[in-house]
Parts: sequence; structure tokens; C-alpha cells
Amino acid sequence: MQVLYFAWMRERVGAAAEEVDPEGAATARELVERLRAREERYALAFADLAAVRVAVDQEMTDLDAPISGAREIAFFPPVTGG
Repeated sequence: MQVLYFAWMRERVGAAAEEVDPEGAATARELVERLRAREERYALAFADLAAVRVAVDQEMTDLDAPISGAREIAFFPPVTGG
């Protein structure tokens, strides 16, 4: 599955996108936990889950959303307007 990172999350992870095998992760939150365990850069990017938004196949959802069959998951900080 394609995982996309935006804004400061992209900077902390060091990549805008990557292919990830979600095997065993049923929800976006479980995928985040797997990513956090990979390396320190992921742990830093996902340190404050209250500041993380997620979209599954370009549909805004929450971290407890199922990801089975999803092609793309995007993680980004809250968006503000001005």
C-alpha cells in the first residue's frame, strides 16, 4: 500500500511516500504502531497522535478506520486556513 506523508510529518520521516506492507494491521492506528516501531524517525513523526490526521483512499477518517483493501493512506497534521 502507498503511504503518503505531508508537511512536518514528511520532514520527520524523510520521505513524501513509500510502499508499506500492512500485513497484520487492521486499522490505521495499528499501521502507525508498526511504523513507530521501525525507526526513531517514525516514532518522532507519530509522537503526538492528537496532531495526526489520516485519509484512507482519499477519504478523511480517523485512526481507528479499517485499512483492509486500501491502496493509499495519507498522514498529515491538522490543516488551518487563513
